[in-house]
Amino acid sequence: MKRKFEGNARVKRSHLQALQKEFETLEMKVGEGVTKYFSTMLIVANKMKTYGEQMQDVTVVEKILRSLSEKFNYVVCSIEESKDIDQLSIDELQSSLMVHEKKFTKHSGEEQTLKVNMKEREVVDVNF
Repeated sequence: MKRKFEGNARVKRSHLQALQKEFETLEMKVGEGVTKYFSTMLIVANKMKTYGEQMQDVTVVEKILRSLSEKFNYVVCSIEESKDIDQLSIDELQSSLMVHEKKFTKHSGEEQTLKVNMKEREVVDVNF
């Protein structure tokens, strides 16, 4: 009965291999938020654990740091220089990245406001 519900070893190994490939190729998409990316990453990692993969947090942390979008490059360098990656938890990493993401969003909003203001000034200048 146990075999019936868990599936045989070959089927489990096949599922695990597919999940390993998905984990290896997973990358943060341009415009994707930190929360969404972590959710996707952790879903794959947890499925792998379900199929018997012995995965440590450090493996997930390293994968995330390698696969973030380019706008996080300087943040990744900073984290790698200032923290012990072996001791960094997934939650700590996510919190840190979310803080930086908020700064990006705030900065981007300020840029948009400046662009709109500059366009409005151009229109006013042309009318006089």
